[in-house]
Amino acid sequence: MTRWLAADEERAWRAIRRLITVLPSRLARDLNQLGLSTADYEVLSTLSEKPGRRWGLKDFAEKMQWSRSRLSHHAARMEARGLIEREPDPADARGSIYHLTDQGFEVLAQAAPGHLESVRGRFVDHLSPEELAVLERVATRIADLPD
Repeated sequence: MTRWLAADEERAWRAIRRLITVLPSRLARDLNQLGLSTADYEVLSTLSEKPGRRWGLKDFAEKMQWSRSRLSHHAARMEARGLIEREPDPADARGSIYHLTDQGFEVLAQAAPGHLESVRGRFVDHLSPEELAVLERVATRIADLPD
């Protein structure tokens, strides 16, 4: 038997669907004006947080929620632009280790202030500290549900 949504549940679901459509689209448009795609920024910022700015393909792809193939293809395009480098992974014959280059780090450093301004203007500044805390708890709980 289908468990239909009650009116309040449907309103909440539709609001979330709209948010997860509109917000990423607007943030992506803002990032594109800075010369990066959302995927580029995610790769650069994720690598920048790792010790030595390096990460193996398997764990990196898992963190990004991408297939190894998708990450490998995207990384090849970023490598051609001098933003990252790849080297063989001695612990995984089919894998690679990705390294954020100095040029990639500089591109990230130049884009980060504009991106954070976009995140603030389109999201953070519209919520109270209490609303942010609730949203963090709810988002974390749902994102951490098993597949």
